[in-house]
Amino acid sequence: MRIWHWLIAVSLLFTLSAGAQQPVAPSTTMDQVVDRVVEREHALMDMLKSRTPFVETYLQDVKFDPKTGRAPAQDHYFLGRMDLSERVDRRDYLTSDASFERHLLGGFTRLFKFEYRPMGFSWMIYADRDDFNRKTYDFKFVQREFLGDIRCLVFDVSAKNGSSKGRFRGRIWVEDHDYNIVRLNGFYEPRPRNAYFFHMDSWRLNLIPGYWLPTYIYSEEGDFSSGSKDKIAFRAQTRLWGYDVQKGGQGGELTQMLVDSTVKDESPGTQDASPLLAQWQWQQRAGDNVIERLQNAGLLAPEGEVDKVLETVVNSLLTSNNVELPLPVHTRLLLTSPLETFSVGNTIVVSRGLVDVLPDEASLAMVLSHELAHIILGHNMGSKYAFNDRMLFSDESVYQNFGFRHVPQEETAADNKALELLKNSPYAQKLDTPGLFLRQLAERGPALSALLTPHLGNGFMDRKGAVDRMVALMNAAPALDPEKLSQIAALPLGGRVKLNAWDDHAELIKTTPLAITSARAKMPLEVTPFFPRLTRYGAVVNASAPASASPIPGK
Repeated sequence: MRIWHWLIAVSLLFTLSAGAQQPVAPSTTMDQVVDRVVEREHALMDMLKSRTPFVETYLQDVKFDPKTGRAPAQDHYFLGRMDLSERVDRRDYLTSDASFERHLLGGFTRLFKFEYRPMGFSWMIYADRDDFNRKTYDFKFVQREFLGDIRCLVFDVSAKNGSSKGRFRGRIWVEDHDYNIVRLNGFYEPRPRNAYFFHMDSWRLNLIPGYWLPTYIYSEEGDFSSGSKDKIAFRAQTRLWGYDVQKGGQGGELTQMLVDSTVKDESPGTQDASPLLAQWQWQQRAGDNVIERLQNAGLLAPEGEVDKVLETVVNSLLTSNNVELPLPVHTRLLLTSPLETFSVGNTIVVSRGLVDVLPDEASLAMVLSHELAHIILGHNMGSKYAFNDRMLFSDESVYQNFGFRHVPQEETAADNKALELLKNSPYAQKLDTPGLFLRQLAERGPALSALLTPHLGNGFMDRKGAVDRMVALMNAAPALDPEKLSQIAALPLGGRVKLNAWDDHAELIKTTPLAITSARAKMPLEVTPFFPRLTRYGAVVNASAPASASPIPGK
């Protein structure tokens, strides 16, 4: 018995000795965590110095409405590229909105001494570009919290006493693996004289290994409670994309081995094109040139999932109407928010913002049928772009060199043909909702001129602000009734398409519809906050909404 006790004691001694020899990992202090956060933030700045992402800001001034709570009163739109090098610079794509600059961004202009007045909304991609460190800021740990799949450490951040103007004050979320900031929420203080700083909520996504890229920024001001004296009330969305636009070169083909065939193909498809087919091929060459140029400029998503969905609807319209075209019709996604469409060659282009706000598939069919009608009727405005010298211009001048708007006579003919296509399609009994969508545009059109102004193609409104597309469909639709909760005429912005800000690939969002409990929950064509589900690079997850969930009725 004593021998057993002795053996157990020896065994425990050896176990304890072995355990004592194993090194114990030192615990990480909060000061060390903050140092790591600062280090990773500066690493991100260094990595992005060579990048010039697109920055798009869409803003709605809002007013109080007794039925809907908030309603758009006026809107503004800006699109350009942001140079993230040491010398911040801008490249505008559209004519600047002078009222937008003066009304909203004087503070950022005076503080940061750069000309991007609308770009001020994107400045909160960083908390502090120059002095984000523990000498300038106090970091107070608050809690641990999950954002999507990411476990985060949450810190309140404020500038130390005596700091200069324009310092960040707010909260940051830091993922607990490499200590990258994934979200910033707050504003800058103190406010300069005769200027404003606005509250912003900035989100980053893990789109490449090791880095979380600024992708979404939401800003909001305005208090409609009793007694409020707020002079400014607005909601704004800023999106960044095009960090790594890949030019559509075919250099790899030069290394391929080409072997001449000894077999002569005598099939009709290998002979000279007939005059009619040659005309179609010429138009398609023009279309291909335009599509390649827009994609190279970062304005068009690469071919992907969204195109397949749109093409399925187009093929349904063609098949049900027994229309056979010499060449297949393709669709592509324009990455901007204003609601517009156009066709060039045999390709239909639809803007991301338009896909976002369409309430159902029948409404999508209505939009596509109009451009499909232009193709069927031979209304091709882009054949001049088959000459490649017309593609030789800078990215910034895309909007000055491209234009695909039709004359009124062709628009009327396309409307009539589109109605014919729809009435002979599976969507024939579902045209009330597309008509309601047009009624919603008419109702909110005067306040949303920036959203409804096309920049490359065709919009939905005439110069007087009245709907001028598919008017017969609108007139046959039921009346708008905000109090009728089952009537969804249009969705908020951002509810359909998710964009990869690094490589510009787009996919459709899969969301669970939420119950509509009041007219205020509908928010047609309105700006809403972003709330993406954060995941790590390479994780296999379902696409999730970058904005708060939108009501999406069944198709």
